Amino acid sequence: MNYLAHLHLGGQRPGQLLGSLYGDFVKGRLQGQFDPEIEAAIQLHRSIDIFTDRHPLVGESLSRFSLTRRRYAGIVLDVFFDHCLARDWALYADRPLALFTSDVYRVLAAEPWLPGRLAQIAPHMAAHDWLGSYREFEVLEQVLRGIARRLSRPEELAAAMGELERLYQPLSEDFRAFYPQLQAFAAQHIHPV
Repeated sequence: MNYLAHLHLGGQRPGQLLGSLYGDFVKGRLQGQFDPEIEAAIQLHRSIDIFTDRHPLVGESLSRFSLTRRRYAGIVLDVFFDHCLARDWALYADRPLALFTSDVYRVLAAEPWLPGRLAQIAPHMAAHDWLGSYREFEVLEQVLRGIARRLSRPEELAAAMGELERLYQPLSEDFRAFYPQLQAFAAQHIHPV
């Protein structure tokens, strides 16, 4: 899962939103360097990643990609699943996407210390509404281009958009089958029975 899904799944309190994002920027053991609510959200982020990586529906989605793109198929799928979530937001959330994203941006702007690269990208994320822009399929090309700049072999992402166009319907169906299961998994960790 990518930023939007983690934010949606990780809880709506400011500490939960921060920790949901920190999960991509904070590595290693958590030893009390953050507020307990933030650390719990980072742990949930990591649990969501493990659940997603091991889920058979996700494995099926990844197997749809050509062998030349298989190495980075997980990255491409994460981005595409955020597109599916933004596109179909009303099916999975009670509040409109624009309200949700404005809350996220407000929380980020109010936090004086953001870890690592998040401090650099948070202003751009808000200024260009990265999270809301995932609704538009065409935006994924920019997102993937940005990711490719940070990879050692960016050429493997070069034709990913063409492959996503070809796989749009089956991957969308995979998302519709998978995401409710992921929501249930995350909800158990936020509100244990």
